[in-house]
Amino acid sequence: MRKFFDSNALWLSMLIGALGYKFFLPLKPTLPWWIFFMLFFTFCKVNPMDLRLHKWHGVVLALQLLFSVGVYYAMMAWTGNVVLSQGLLMCFIMPTATAAPIIAGKMGGSIQNLTTFTLLSNFATAIIVPATFPLIYPAADMSFWSAFLMILQRIAPLLLGPFCLAWLVRIAFQWRTKKEFVLPVKLAVVPFYLWVCSITVLTAVVTETTITNYKSQMTNILILLISSFFICLLQFGLGKLIGYYFPAPSKGRDYQDVLINPAAAPKTMAGVSSITAGQAFGQKNTSLGVWMANTFLDPLSSLGAAAYIIWQNLFNSLQLFVVAHKKSPENPSTNLGR
Repeated sequence: MRKFFDSNALWLSMLIGALGYKFFLPLKPTLPWWIFFMLFFTFCKVNPMDLRLHKWHGVVLALQLLFSVGVYYAMMAWTGNVVLSQGLLMCFIMPTATAAPIIAGKMGGSIQNLTTFTLLSNFATAIIVPATFPLIYPAADMSFWSAFLMILQRIAPLLLGPFCLAWLVRIAFQWRTKKEFVLPVKLAVVPFYLWVCSITVLTAVVTETTITNYKSQMTNILILLISSFFICLLQFGLGKLIGYYFPAPSKGRDYQDVLINPAAAPKTMAGVSSITAGQAFGQKNTSLGVWMANTFLDPLSSLGAAAYIIWQNLFNSLQLFVVAHKKSPENPSTNLGR
């Protein structure tokens, strides 16, 4: 039963959130707390001393910015549709999801390397967005520093808060016991289940947003829904290629130790980096994306980020399903439910 749930949890949570969106909408204010504790338990698995910058981090970040600006100007030149152009821009410029290390860990990727990029990506977005959005959408008339501080205020508590708290727990444990801190196995799966719950609430919010704009924006909704599907596949696929050709050496016990990554199996570093970079490029912080679109751009452009939520979670669900059903006699830990 647990194996079935682990490999199908994401699409089931989306289905439940969509069908019962009226019931889950009141839980929207609790989303930051779900994410905070999800990240706290995830960061407890990571030794901050093992965080390093790697070549694929720079490549993914550069391509993210290049595609963001390129697709916006290309769509504006082709269609002149502001909502559509900005909606596709959001599909690329959104930073890496805070939950990405959880999914990567379950597939045998490097939690350490992806945690590093998640921090880098989100804080880079806090700089890139205020610098570029006023240029492409004059209605976003606030100053760079005002926009920067608004975004930083949005993401810093949810990233630095649990990161610093987890680091303090690690330091306190090591000071008291003189042993290295290791998150108990029973708690290692908690971030995944917290993420599943947050997906249910987030899907409910997206469903309500789509229904509200259904009649007036039907054409844009359909185009963004289809386009975001191909953008999602492109970013996951391209990320996997980048990770494969720019493998990162792992520090610490981040890809073979089942205490860190329950689904990890011995792999080449190219294979580990391929999984990690794929999640870094493809799995987006969609809740931040929806907020940025509503705050700085035409609010209807948030439909791009909303549509992306569907595809990235279906893709992640498929990946988890494949990993869960891989049979490996030499390494039983590849079964997610065990």
